[in-house]
Amino acid sequence: MEKYLYVAFHVTADAIATEAIMAEKDLYGKLVPVPRSLSAGCGTAWRGRPSDEEVTKKLLEANDIEWEQIKVL
Repeated sequence: MEKYLYVAFHVTADAIATEAIMAEKDLYGKLVPVPRSLSAGCGTAWRGRPSDEEVTKKLLEANDIEWEQIKVL
């Protein structure tokens, strides 16, 4: 089974902002419902490649986007 990087958010606005930033930087991923093994206030997560975990964290921090959890599942 393939593993993915999941970023769960408190609010939907942060999920949507993440989608825009990742598209701008041409990073693979998309918005998906939060997996059952995670919890998130808004119910939406960004799903990307596990190899992009560090760059994802840096982009989120640089753009003042708050996340609830970041996990590879």
